[in-house]
Formats: sequence, structure tokens, C-alpha cells
Amino acid sequence: MVFLAGCKVSKDVATPNAQLPANFRNAAAYTTADSSSIANIGWKKFFTDATLQNLIDSAISKNYDIQIAIKNIDAAALLVKQVKWNYVPTVALNVGASTSRPSDNSLNGLSMNQFGIGSKHIEDYTANLSLSWEADIWGKIRNQQKGVVAAYLQSVEARKAVQTNLVASVSQGYYNLLMLDAQLEIAKKNVKLNDSTLRIIRLQFDAGQVTSLAVQQAEAQKLAAAQLVPQFEKNIALQENALSILAGKLPEGISRKAVLDDINMPETLQAGLPTAILSRRPDVKSAELELQTANSRVGISKAEMYPSLQITASGGVNSFKSSNWFNVPASLFGVVAGNLVQPLLNRKALRTQYQIAQVDREKTVLEFRQTVLNAVAEVSDALVSIDKLSAQREIAANRVNSLHEATRNANLLFRNGMATYLEVITAQGNVLQSELELASIKRQELTAVSNLYRSLGGGN
Repeated sequence: MVFLAGCKVSKDVATPNAQLPANFRNAAAYTTADSSSIANIGWKKFFTDATLQNLIDSAISKNYDIQIAIKNIDAAALLVKQVKWNYVPTVALNVGASTSRPSDNSLNGLSMNQFGIGSKHIEDYTANLSLSWEADIWGKIRNQQKGVVAAYLQSVEARKAVQTNLVASVSQGYYNLLMLDAQLEIAKKNVKLNDSTLRIIRLQFDAGQVTSLAVQQAEAQKLAAAQLVPQFEKNIALQENALSILAGKLPEGISRKAVLDDINMPETLQAGLPTAILSRRPDVKSAELELQTANSRVGISKAEMYPSLQITASGGVNSFKSSNWFNVPASLFGVVAGNLVQPLLNRKALRTQYQIAQVDREKTVLEFRQTVLNAVAEVSDALVSIDKLSAQREIAANRVNSLHEATRNANLLFRNGMATYLEVITAQGNVLQSELELASIKRQELTAVSNLYRSLGGGN
């Protein structure tokens, strides 16, 4: 038995070598010789805005998704403690009493009449302890323990994944809120600008210098800008509600002092080496642990096909009369038995179960490789987004500056009768759209930085 207990009926599949590039695509400007990564920075140091820090801190402590993940860890920890008892014999206390009256024509009834037993009832009183223990010859219990431990570690990684995504979601929602604030101010400013232009055009209309068409077009331009104000106010309220829910609070307004232009990216955005995501990304580590669970399921299903040795024992007191039930030692009894069970004909159910476990393990290997590929792709996507959005923001900022200058010139020329009202309206409309677009690009750039931090495994 000692020799057999050391046997291993199935061979585990090792974690496959991940197909990783030497470096991330588009990472030339984001790598250093020491392989440092922004994922090593704590989220409080990475996101320095005080309001954003408070939102993230509230989300980590109050968000219901992360609280559910913590409860999953608690449940998995209880299973880890429980599975250790699988090595311990099962002990049960049995106390029973029965009485029966056999038929006079039955074997028991005829026997009682033959021996002149006056009572027509058969009584039986038993109290005993029973013990049952299965020898872990083929490592079934050992594999059960490995599977439960892997599941516990997966629940830990799942909580980290929830927190990583939560930190990214809160930061991106906050950046979107600041963008909406900026766009609201742009719209209000443009309404005032159009209102000033409209007053001048009305004066010119009163003086007979322009037609009513000019007044109508100026009014339409002003109303188009004014229409954006309630739209942005609605979006701000919706975004505040969404952030409140993420933070585990009832929908409410969010007090903030920062503006979009105050939020700057970290000076260095080092991505590190691709091999580092194997140890940082919770989803990659969870996929690796899933392979351990699959190995344990294969071992358990294979062990089910081999003989099982079960030892049982019971002992206690037994009597046909209640008055003699605890008459010791006359009422004492004991039974010890050993059973060796080998499944023979089970309609191939056990072998099919084993084969399915093997197929599931092969799927787990493929899923691990796919998870690694997705992780590398997410980092590369974030890097190229940051690079191109930075160039796009610079171009958009120059365009805004040019259009501001064009608007000032158009107003001066218009007031001096050297430009038409259409040129002024067109210039003001272009400024509005370009400023809104610049704010959107700045938000996209900050979102890309947040995505890079998350995709590298930062924030857990």
C-alpha cells in the first residue's frame, strides 16, 4: 500500500511556453535597459488627481463587484480547509431501536412458536460508532486538494482582475467627465461669441447694410451652439451617476476642481518587456492556474478507473432487549472489513469522463496561449494609440490656435466692412468644432494611458 500510494496514474501537463515577442510593437520609445514598467507603480502614484484618487479608493472598498470577488475568495478558502479532511476517516454515531411482529406463518413466527417464545414481537437495540476510510492509492484525494488550491488562487487573481479593471474604468470615466466639462464651457463660450456677432448683424440690418437672411443665419448659428449646452449637461449628469455606481454609492454629483488641461500624463511611460505580463496580469495568471485545475481533473478521472481500497469498521452495543442494551461486555460487538472495488462494466462512462478531462485540458492550454496573445495585443494597441493620439493632439491644438486667430481677424474685418457675415459665422463654427474635437482627443489620449497601465497589469 505504501508503494502504491506513491504511484501517479496521470502525468501533469506543464505550463506551455508562451509565444512572446522580444518587445512590444510600437514600444521603441517606451522601453529602457532595466526593463522597468509603469505597472510597478501603485495606482495612487500613477493617478495623482485628488478627486480621482478618492473615487478609486471608494470603488475599491465599496464596489459590489469587488465585494463579490472577495466573497468568492472566502468561499474558496473554506473549500481549501475542508479538502484537507478528505485524508481523515469518516466517523458516524448510529443509535437505533426497532420492533417488529412477524406473521405466525412466517419463518420467524413459526420459529418463535416452536421454541415457545411467548412474545410476538422481535426487538433490536443498537448503538455504535462506524468508521470508513479510503486509501489514496492513486492520488485522487491529492488531486482534489491541488484542484481546490488552484481554484482558491484563481479567485484571488479574479479579485485582482476586478480591481485592475475597476481602477481603469473609474479613471476613464473621470477623464470623460472632465472632457464633458471642457466641452460644456466651450459651448457656452461659443454661445456668447455668437450672441455678440448676432447683435452686430442686427444693428447692420437696422441700418440696411445686410438682409434678414444674415440675421436668420446668425440666429441659427447661435441656437446650434446653445443646443449643445443641455446635451453636455445631460451627459455630465449621466457620467456622474455612472462614476457614483462604480464607487459603490447612490447616484450623486461629483465635486471636482480640476479641468481637462490640468491632467497630464506621467513623464515616463515605460512598458517593460512582454515576459513581465506573465507574472503581472491577473487573467494570464488565472489561465495558468486553470491548467493546474485541469491537471487535477484528469488525475481524478483517471483514478476513478483503478481499484479503490476502502476500510470500514464499526463497534458498539447491541441487544434484543432494552433492559440488556448497555449490559457490558455481553452486548458489545465489533466489525472490521476491507473492500477492494475495481470498476469493470460501466458503459465506458469512466473512460469517457477521463477522455473528456483530457480534451478540456488541451482546451485550457489553448486558452492560456490565447490569453497571452490578447494581453500582448492590448499593450501594443495602447502604445500605438498613445503615440498617434499625441501627434493628433498636437495638430489639433495648432488648428485651434489658427482658427482662433482667424476668428479674431474675421471679426475685425467684419466690423470694418471688409468681410461678410458668412465668413464670421463660418470661422466661429470652425472654432467650436475644433475645440470640441481637441478636448475629445485629449480624453482619448488619457484613456489610452489608462489602458496601457491596465493592460500591463497595473492597479491591482
